[in-house]
Amino acid sequence: MRAAVYRGKQSVVIEEIPVPLPGPGEILIAVQSCGICHTDLKKIEYGLLPPPRIFGHETAGLVAAVGEGVSRFAPGDSVVAFHHIPCGQCFYCQRRLYAQCETYKRVGITAGFAPAGGGYAQYALVMPWIVERGVEKIPPGVSFDQASFVEPVNTCLKAVEQSGVASGDLALVLGQGPIGLIFTMLLKHRGITTLTTDTMPARRAKSLRFGAAASLDPRADDLTALARSHTSGRGADIAFVAASAPGIVEQAVRATRPGGRIVLFAQTSDKERIDLSGADICKNERMLTGVYSADIDLQSESARLVFSGDIPVVELVTHRYPLSEIMAGFDRATHPDETSLKVVILPQQS
Repeated sequence: MRAAVYRGKQSVVIEEIPVPLPGPGEILIAVQSCGICHTDLKKIEYGLLPPPRIFGHETAGLVAAVGEGVSRFAPGDSVVAFHHIPCGQCFYCQRRLYAQCETYKRVGITAGFAPAGGGYAQYALVMPWIVERGVEKIPPGVSFDQASFVEPVNTCLKAVEQSGVASGDLALVLGQGPIGLIFTMLLKHRGITTLTTDTMPARRAKSLRFGAAASLDPRADDLTALARSHTSGRGADIAFVAASAPGIVEQAVRATRPGGRIVLFAQTSDKERIDLSGADICKNERMLTGVYSADIDLQSESARLVFSGDIPVVELVTHRYPLSEIMAGFDRATHPDETSLKVVILPQQS
C-alpha cells in the first residue's frame, strides 16, 4: 500500500509499505478520509517524535478485514476510530482526567512503524483495546468526510463540558479556524451567546453564519469593550482560546470578567509562553485552565452530533487532497488563506 511516512523534521515521503494484517481482536480499516490536525503538523514541523511514523488520527473508512474473535464489526462496515482510549481504572481515570492516563497515551492505531494514528495511509490497523471501546459505526448516508470530524468534535465538546458554560453566559471564542468554528457551532447548539475573533474576514463571516452574535478582527477591534457592552460592563463569563498567537491569552483574560474562566485549547507546544499579571488571575479570581484531547465518556454524543448534522461540520471542508499530494495539503493547512478551512486527505485516491 501507499503511505505518507514521516522520516524526520519537515520530511514526509510517500512510500510503498506492506499492508498490516489484523491479529486477534484487531480490525483493518481502508482509510477513506483523514482530516489534517495541527498537532500532527507540529510534530512534523519540529521533529517532535523519532521517525519513522505514519501520522493521521481523524480517521474514517471501511472495515477491510477483521481478526479472530472480532464480532462487533465485519468487512464492509463504515467506521470512525479514535486512536486513544483510557484504561478506566487508574488514578487519572477515576478523576476523568483521561488524557493523563498512561494507557490513553499509548496510540492504538498504526499503518506501520511506531503507532502514530496511521490515517495518512491506505490501510490502518486498529488494536484490540481500541476495537473494543473506541470505534463507532457510521450510519448510512453520512459521508466519510463528515464522519472524520467525530474525534475533533469530541475534543471541543470536552472543553465545553469542562468549562461549565451555562445558559445566560456570554462566551468568547478566540480564533475561527476549523476548531474555533466547531466551538462556535457547539455553543450555538446550546443557546449560548458567543462573540468570536479572527484576522480573516472570510472566517469571521463563517462565524456569524454558524451562530456568533458578532465576530471581530483582534488587530483592529476592541473585544473587551464589546464583551462589556453585552454584560452591563462586566466582561465575558468564559473564553475559549482556539488559536495560538502572541498575546491571544492575554486578550482573553482582559475581555473576561472577575471570576471568569479562560480555557486554553491550542497551546500545545512547550515552546509557547504566556505573560500574565498575577493579579489578573488571583486578585480578580479568574480561572485559567487547559483542556486536551478526547473524552471517552463523550464519544457517543460527539458521534451523534456529527452524524445527525446537528452541527454542520462537513461545511468546514474546503480542500481535499489525494495521498500523493499530502505535502500540498500540509502546506494549505499550515498557511491558510481566505479560502481555506478544513483540509482532508483521501488515501484511496491516486
